[in-house]
Amino acid sequence: MSADLVRAAQGGDTMAMNDLLSELTPYLGRICGPIALDNGPDAVQEALIAIFRNLESLRDPQALHGWARAIAVREAVRIARRRHHAVELAELPSRQDVESAVDIRDVLERLSPEHRAVLVLRDLEGLPEEEAARLLHVPEGTVKSRLHRARRSFRKAWQSGGTS
Repeated sequence: MSADLVRAAQGGDTMAMNDLLSELTPYLGRICGPIALDNGPDAVQEALIAIFRNLESLRDPQALHGWARAIAVREAVRIARRRHHAVELAELPSRQDVESAVDIRDVLERLSPEHRAVLVLRDLEGLPEEEAARLLHVPEGTVKSRLHRARRSFRKAWQSGGTS
């Protein structure tokens, strides 16, 4: 995504804003879906609204994806807390395995939003622990402990068949 598109949207170009939000939507969906689960589309919508309202505050157009990721995580966790199903998560099978994807979703549904968020940031987005801590507004030690518990719980649930 070009910095020129971001600058044009910041300058009030409605077509550029539309293009920018359209391009960001799949990326936000990949972040919000595993955290907010069935409420993923709502989280994406809330993230898009926040981006639309606050785009002028983005100082560096090159930082758009990181800035949008922070907003998406915040909105997904906030919305997921509304429907909290606890358990806990780890190693993900191939994305191409549809049957496994259904089982993964079942296991994810039983995790807390906080555990889903740390897994998305570390295991899917590949962020370092210190960056995940900054995005989640928690100490790095909290990220480490949540990640450990989430992976352990996911592995245990996965090995027991994934469903309750």
